[in-house]
Amino acid sequence: MAFIIKPLVTEKMTKITEKQPNRYGFVVRPEANKIEIKKEVEALYNVTVEDVNTVRYAGKRSQRYTKAGLVKGQKNAFKKAIVTLKEGEEIDFYSNID
Repeated sequence: MAFIIKPLVTEKMTKITEKQPNRYGFVVRPEANKIEIKKEVEALYNVTVEDVNTVRYAGKRSQRYTKAGLVKGQKNAFKKAIVTLKEGEEIDFYSNID
């Protein structure tokens, strides 16, 4: 079962990777645990994972005013994993683009 949904390539995650070159972020399924995330990252990217930190984010309500009136909605809840790799290893997210 695929637990990794997508890699996090945002400004904030890029700054973390620049400070500590062996840390990468992924959006994962909420039911995934650290062991499953570690196994999947190692299998997908052929790297050695030393540590996995996870963070759960709650869905937030949002609303905006438009010509049609008040539009209400909710952003999805998700789980983020920050993976620390063995020293000297790295993941290139842009090398698999066809």
